[in-house]
This record gives sequence, C-alpha cells and structure tokens, in this order.
Amino acid sequence: MRMEAGAGAYYAAAPHQGAMPGFGGAVDEQQAAGVGILLQISMLVLSFVLGHLLRRRKFYYLPEASASLLIGMIVGGFANISNTQKSTRRWFNFREDFFLLFLLPPIIFQSGFNLAPKPFFSNFGAIITFAILGTFIASIVTGLLVYLAGLIFIIYRLPLVECMMFGALVSATDPVTVLSIFQELGTDVNLYALVFGESVLNDAVAISLYRTMASMRTSSSGQNIFLVILRFLENFVGSMSSGVGVGLISALLFKYAELGVENLHNLESCLFVLFPYFSYMLAEGLGLSGIVSILFTGIVMKRYTFYNLSEDSQRFTARFFHLLSSLAEAFIFIYMGFDIAMERQSWSHIGFIFFSIVFILVARAANVFSCAYILNLARPPNSQIPREYQLALWYSGLRGAMAFALALQSVHDLPDGHGETIFTATTSIVVLTVLLIGGSTGTMLEALQVVGDSNRYRHPYEELA
Repeated sequence: MRMEAGAGAYYAAAPHQGAMPGFGGAVDEQQAAGVGILLQISMLVLSFVLGHLLRRRKFYYLPEASASLLIGMIVGGFANISNTQKSTRRWFNFREDFFLLFLLPPIIFQSGFNLAPKPFFSNFGAIITFAILGTFIASIVTGLLVYLAGLIFIIYRLPLVECMMFGALVSATDPVTVLSIFQELGTDVNLYALVFGESVLNDAVAISLYRTMASMRTSSSGQNIFLVILRFLENFVGSMSSGVGVGLISALLFKYAELGVENLHNLESCLFVLFPYFSYMLAEGLGLSGIVSILFTGIVMKRYTFYNLSEDSQRFTARFFHLLSSLAEAFIFIYMGFDIAMERQSWSHIGFIFFSIVFILVARAANVFSCAYILNLARPPNSQIPREYQLALWYSGLRGAMAFALALQSVHDLPDGHGETIFTATTSIVVLTVLLIGGSTGTMLEALQVVGDSNRYRHPYEELA
C-alpha cells in the first residue's frame, strides 16, 4: 500500500531528515506542505462557491458533488502534465485508510444522526432488504456476468473469486449527488428514506463482502458459502450491537452526569463529539464494521442522547456535525478527482470497462426489481413500492468514493495487473455515473412525476436553525 496520504498522514510518509547542519530539507518539506494544503483549501472554497451558485440558479445538470469531482480532476490533470514536485503531489494521493478512518466517519454519523425517524423506521424492513439481500444479488450478478463474459472471450478473463471481488466493490452505491437533488426538488419522504437508508447500509455490506471474498481468495482451503454468509451476518449484527451499545452508554452518561449546567457546556459538547469516533474505532478494533457501528450510534444518540444535552449544546453539535460532514463530502470528491487524474490507468482492456458498465446496470436492475417484488408480496396494496419509486431507486445507484477506495485496495490485493484493470474499470464507472446519471437525476425525477414541494424532505438540523 502506498505510504503517501492526505494531510492527516503526510508526516508519517515524509522522508526523515538526517542530522545535517542546516534546515534546508525540512524547509523544503514544510514549503511543499504549505503549497499542498493551500491548494486543497482553494479547491474546497471553489467547490462550495460553485455549488452555491449552481443551486441558486437551479442548475441541476452539475450537482455540487459532480463539480467537486471535476475540480479535482482538472487540477490533478494540470499537476500531472506540469512539473509539480512529488513532495506536493503526495498530499493528494488517495489513501484508503485515511478515507475510511478520517473522512467517512463524520458522513456516516451525520447520516444516522439526521435520519427522519418515521419514514426510516416505517420502511426499515425494505431498507434492510435492499441493503443486504439486494447488495448480495447485485454483487453475485455482476461477478457472474463478468466471469461468464471472460469465459467466452468477450472481455479480459479474471478468476471467479476476483470477479466476485469486483462485483462486491462496484455494488457500493454513493447517491450523495442524487440525494441533494432529491432535497432541492422535494421528493416523497418514503422514496428519500429508501434511497438514503439503502445507500448507507449498502457501503458496509459491500465492504464486508469484498473482505470476505478477498479472504476466500487467500485461503488455502475452500470455504462453505453458508459459513461465509453466517460470518457476514455475525459481523453485521455485532457491529450494529456495538453501535447501539455505545449510543445507549452515552445516553446514560448525559442523563445522570448533570453536564448541562452553564459552566460545563464545553465539556458536554466535547464528550458528545467523541462518542461517535469511539464507536467507530471500537468496532474496527474488534474486527467489525465501523460504518454500521457509527450509523446506529448516530441513530441512538439522536433519539436518546441528544435531548439530554443543554439547548446551546444541541444547537452546536447539530451544526458541527453538519459542517464536518459537508467538508468531508466535498473533500472526498476533490480528493478522488485529483487521484483519478494522477493515477496511472490501465486502458489495455477497453472491452472490460464497457461491459462492466452494462453489467452493473443489469445487476442494479436485478437488485431493485427483485427485492421490490418480494417486498410487495408481503405489503398491503396501499403501502406497496410503486414502479416509479423502483425506477428512481435503480437510477440512483451511483458509484462513488467507497467503490473507488475498494478498487484502489484491489490494486494491492490482486496480482498480474488484475487489480489495475479493476481499478480503471471502477474509475470509469465512478466518473460516468457521477457526471452523467447525477446530472440527469432532476430530469428523471420530473419524468417519473415523483417531485413536489409538499413532500420536501427536511433534515432535522434545519428545525434547530
């Protein structure tokens, strides 16, 4: 794995300075750090300003996430063809652990913290079905189609387990782009809850599937598929239990510790902010899923802990996590765009890339329509998932940072250039889905007639403004 990283891991990767009489080398490194951070901040400022202007003009063909991705790709392209120093470039190299440990947690916690409880829990069975069963279906269908296409020499041939790893990583959806448009146009709250809830849990399922397939590849003896499924379910339930447990402990602490008095507001807010990271790192340390854990910590802390805070602390923490997640989301797309432009791609298997795009669309359809059919069999006529919602769910399956991070990991996990082929295919899928599908989401919603101001979804933090 590359040792270059973003701002949080730079000095661990920087070359050590020897015992020299001068400080020239250290000054050069510090200057490169300053240039790198300045460029990152400049791109973030540009991203937020451009996003605001696009929203103000109601220009939905270029959502904020798409704009951030383009900014990163353009700046990365210039850096790639220019003589930018390596010491500056290393500040932008996408590192999987930096993404998973520092950028992703605030976004996932904010997702759980800001869930509208009624539509989410009334659709919880459907969300779990789409997130777990649907992701299994999408992963298997993608993997099998890629493998079969390789067998008949339509595309570059990969071993079955590597095809399944590819199917798992491209099953991770990231509808940040479409959800922002859902909010702007005012979609039905149940449709929003389905897309939102499925996407958050889907990431954790995709990671678990990818790691399980990777362990099967390196295992000397074959593994029973039922044991694999059982291990996955144990991981998921353990992660959920860990997150709920941490959330309940925080609720008890804030209820009985009497921290809401005037001179302890700062301590109260600091403790509240630390609990989500405690939950995430605890799960990761136990070999569980930090994503699932912090998601359910967010749900529990909003329901039971948040209202034990003082009024001032409630306002601060709600705005703080919204601010943190907004910065992390914008930075992820810039970070990803820059690395896409800088990373060496493997374009020797164009057919693999083209058919992979077709296969993920087919797999997404198999996921959404089969799960919706099963769910509608058990639902009364007045609460069934209509065809318009199913089409919107299918169309909302963008690929983003999670698929990109897992694909980057596959470069290190898979030999003989197989990882590079998967990475290039995934990069192409991410760019095409974010820019093309994300940009046409508004048109899709209007065509399906699932928009309306009366249904506009409101985040809970807006109610505290």
